[in-house]
Amino acid sequence: MQDFMGRLRTALTGSPDTPLVLLGNFEVEDEWARGEPGLPRVAFTGGGAVVHRMDEFTLLLAGKGDHVVLKAAPDPEHLGYLEELGLDLPRVHTVSGGDPRQTVTRDALADPALQEALRALGPGARIVPHGTSVLEEELSALTGLPLGAPPAAVCKAVNSKIYSRAAADATGLRQAPGWTCGNLAELDAALDRARALLRSGRRAVVKDAFGVSGKGISVLDDERRLDTLQRMIARRAERSGDDRVVLVVEEWVDKAADLNYQFTVSRDGSVHFDFVKEAITEGGVHKGHRFPARLTALQHDAVRHAAEALAERLAADGYFGVVGVDAMTDPKGGVYPVVEINARHNMSTYQSRLQEAFIGPGRHALARHYPVRLRTPLGFGRLRGLLGDLLFTGSGGGLLVNNFATVNAAAGGDGTSYEGRLHGLLIGDSPRSLDSTDEAITARLAALREEDGHDG
Repeated sequence: MQDFMGRLRTALTGSPDTPLVLLGNFEVEDEWARGEPGLPRVAFTGGGAVVHRMDEFTLLLAGKGDHVVLKAAPDPEHLGYLEELGLDLPRVHTVSGGDPRQTVTRDALADPALQEALRALGPGARIVPHGTSVLEEELSALTGLPLGAPPAAVCKAVNSKIYSRAAADATGLRQAPGWTCGNLAELDAALDRARALLRSGRRAVVKDAFGVSGKGISVLDDERRLDTLQRMIARRAERSGDDRVVLVVEEWVDKAADLNYQFTVSRDGSVHFDFVKEAITEGGVHKGHRFPARLTALQHDAVRHAAEALAERLAADGYFGVVGVDAMTDPKGGVYPVVEINARHNMSTYQSRLQEAFIGPGRHALARHYPVRLRTPLGFGRLRGLLGDLLFTGSGGGLLVNNFATVNAAAGGDGTSYEGRLHGLLIGDSPRSLDSTDEAITARLAALREEDGHDG
């Protein structure tokens, strides 16, 4: 039976042996959203230095014989730790003079030497980005390396929340009551329905079709907020002379838990269900995953049925590759199997190899990140000493650090305080053991904060 990467290579390229060049262009949604009139924004901004260094997750998706393009070289001691775990790592290519404010793809487009290095790999390799926009198509053209992904136009279309609702409607899958809006008239009609929901004591939400991680969402609790939003959008349309919008209006329904499930669609239209996990969110922002998911057999069946139905629809529309779907359970045990379709890599995707290697029957895992505040860059060796027996070493339990670059991504080099994130996978033999380890790690990171000169 093929492992995840073997299945993914076959799905994307037709062969399990094709060398891949992985790009961690996180927040590709910002590229898809350019020129699309969603919710009003103060200004277009990128995801920031920390988010762009999530590109290092690709180290643990690629394997021996593959390549990854990173914004900066990984910490050598972190690489050594991953090799101690028995993980085959890819060849790393780093950009020259990268800009912390932009994606690794934009850095690569400004680096002729890197493009030449990729060109030398030969046309047998395939560029596989986190998600495909016109920028990744441009890099493919410059290097002569074909994309192992659908065209950018297809990827953008299927990642719209408008597409998600249409796909759910077409396949008969349950979703929250709602309406898609392509222009002001449709938005006004949808907001009239939302107003009726508010007057009956319920809530509504307006979503940007290309929003991500809690951005591009407005929860409507009262009519005054609805009126303000409606006026802002109307004024924008008047100023621009363009009445287009790309918005979804939905009823805010009660939920018991957030879910994320993943399946892979092959070029030939076949589908493989990969997994389902409980998603941990705060204020709509993704914080991690817990798996295996605590679902009943009926809930599992509902999720798998939805995956098969959506895969057929996506394949018919020209999409192939990884698909991650956000879903929910309701307080009565029912399932909303389609909240949002993400036809790109997801945070769960980058855990796949680790899941196969270390999380077998009877094992549990919690993927999460820890905030760290520092004044000077932290080396992995120092972190390893601090964590001690709480660091996962291949057996037992502990924290497997699966991205270290995000810890120091925002460092300014002048002693100014900065915020970083330590990403990891907590592994244990029970949910209780995970919670205990989580608490202990939080305490040790607080000690790190005190050592670095912070008093609160």
